[in-house]
Amino acid sequence: MTEVNRNELHQSTDNPTSINIIMKTKIIKTKAIVLSALLAAALNVSGESVSGPDGRLVVDVTAQDGTPVYSVTYDGKNAILPAPLGFESDIDDFSKGMTLVGTKRSTIDKSYTQSRIKKGEIDFKANVMECTFRNDKGHEMTVEFVVADNDLAFRYAVPTQGPTSAIRILDEKTSFRLPEGTTTFLTPQSKAMIGWKRSKPSYEEEYSHDAPMDTTSKYGNGYTFPALFNLNPEGLWVLVSETGVDGRYCASRLGEFRDAGYEIEFPMPEENNGNGTSEPAFALPGHTPWRTLTVGNSLKPVVETTIPWDVVAPLYEPSTDYMPGKGTWAWILWQDASSNYEDLKTFIDFAADMGYEYSLIDANWDKNPGREKTAELMRYAVSRGVSPFMWYSSSGYWNDIRQTPVNHMDNPVVRKKEMKWLKENGAKGIKVDFFGGDKQETMRLYEQILSDADDYGLMVIFHGCTLPRGWERMYPNYVGSEAVLASENLIFDQHFCDEEARNATLHPFIRNTVGSMEYGGSFMNRRMNRGNDGGNYRRTSDIFELALAILFQNSVQNFALAPNNLSDAPEICMDFLKDVPVSWDETVFIDGYPGKYAVIGRRNADKWYIGAINATSEPLKLELPLPMIAGEKVKLYNDTYRKGVSGEIRKAARKGEMRPALADDFVPSLHDASIPSDGVFPVTILPSGGIVIVGAAK
Repeated sequence: MTEVNRNELHQSTDNPTSINIIMKTKIIKTKAIVLSALLAAALNVSGESVSGPDGRLVVDVTAQDGTPVYSVTYDGKNAILPAPLGFESDIDDFSKGMTLVGTKRSTIDKSYTQSRIKKGEIDFKANVMECTFRNDKGHEMTVEFVVADNDLAFRYAVPTQGPTSAIRILDEKTSFRLPEGTTTFLTPQSKAMIGWKRSKPSYEEEYSHDAPMDTTSKYGNGYTFPALFNLNPEGLWVLVSETGVDGRYCASRLGEFRDAGYEIEFPMPEENNGNGTSEPAFALPGHTPWRTLTVGNSLKPVVETTIPWDVVAPLYEPSTDYMPGKGTWAWILWQDASSNYEDLKTFIDFAADMGYEYSLIDANWDKNPGREKTAELMRYAVSRGVSPFMWYSSSGYWNDIRQTPVNHMDNPVVRKKEMKWLKENGAKGIKVDFFGGDKQETMRLYEQILSDADDYGLMVIFHGCTLPRGWERMYPNYVGSEAVLASENLIFDQHFCDEEARNATLHPFIRNTVGSMEYGGSFMNRRMNRGNDGGNYRRTSDIFELALAILFQNSVQNFALAPNNLSDAPEICMDFLKDVPVSWDETVFIDGYPGKYAVIGRRNADKWYIGAINATSEPLKLELPLPMIAGEKVKLYNDTYRKGVSGEIRKAARKGEMRPALADDFVPSLHDASIPSDGVFPVTILPSGGIVIVGAAK
């Protein structure tokens, strides 16, 4: 017998007959629910399916022994094997004892514009299937599937459950099961409260490269999004991520490989120094974030996907127009010692000389030069046509960070007062660093910072942070997140210089394809120090570094340049970095393989920029398909070896050795070239080298 509604019982205490009627009504309703479930089970032998508009990507959904299950095929090939869905909650277990009781179908056909992602105008078409599952208690959930030609997004929608209007999700059973023989490109989730000043996890671990699925992650905590899989036996690629995460849920990750795949996992209890719960909660009716898959028989749909933004919507109207642009950044090469008036002023002048819109003033500015002198410096920047971005720690109580300012961005009263001061002194943005994890509590902090910043016309960059999940569209003043092993590591350890080429060929296919990436690259210093005469050795060519300005997308690019580059770097390179855009109308995959090489094209207005880099140990000969500039005259930036280098490499090879590349090995050049009428352009890219092609669109 079901529990009688206490309000109904209270209202009927004066009438025993009324009580009997209510009790009988509840029994009838219970029987009806059970009968409905039995009928649905009888009808649910074959399940339901939905495909994308072109019919190639197909999702099948059913309930197997009470467990909601989905599978995905592309061109009839297995992309996701039958995998469980559902979740456990404080209300009930929605992962078992469930029956598929109803399906609704609809379509999406919409267009929108976006100024801060890989594409400016997006047309999104998809088919939608909403599958409602119910158990014998009458508790329901709906799994919403949105299926485009190469993209799938799905989430759980939970209605009010009887008298209950709030839910806590204890564990998600969402999983991704992949065919045997699949190899992985994954980055591990760090342990919590380790690393610099106990500031991890911060999405700054190194990626695996074509590793088998049964490999245990470095820390045993699974993997952060996004995750790229090469389904070798099926000839498919699958990119898995999530989007639409805001203050109503936590950010999630993939667990360790088991049961032929990976299951969604929530943040570790130790994150945020133990503050906040690992399990998310939200009001009913409500829904979870979207899990996304991009599937194709090449890397083209992976690189070109817009699914992180297609299924979300702006959460507020922008208070002002937020302009993409380029910036200088004193700290990246001059480090902590640059926190003084004269050095920061030098970089503001450098930004003005380069024609850049912004200059980033990093940590400890409130101590040196101090708040008054910094306000003077900010006003000076504005007088030179340069807008400051100002650094802040996210807080201090979940790590040991002492770089200041601290304890401003986590306190709403202090935060708003500070943002008012920033606006009054000409700042256009903030960079907030050292977040503590992925709990719902932290997602609320990201959202609060963004919302308050918009009130004062401030853009926001996040560092030491989580992956952005659709935020470019959700929050109009959001411009980028680090959430990657970024350029600062080249200064910290020679190992990262040695691995720069390999790592750089991964990001266009994985991290940067789902969100803006505040990397801070394109070094022109050949040594990683202030004087360009000491520190770690750069291994990549100057043209390689130019190509990164195309390959890596972020709407505010704070390049790793220094004032000395105006005199010690090749003029053709500095001129390119003055002119290269940071906002794109179109992005296309041309060629590449993660960890080996990458060739990506991006269009700004009527001009195409093609960037190519080579991380292999041999010269790479390619025939690039460039139909978008076929028959056009272009500018070709290329590398040659300086005299004697080829001989040194051959000599080392005869000894069975590999001679590591040095930036000084390469001589950059700029030539006029013509793309053949068929658009096929042969090129040779040196190891650790690059090519850049700039030409007018047809």
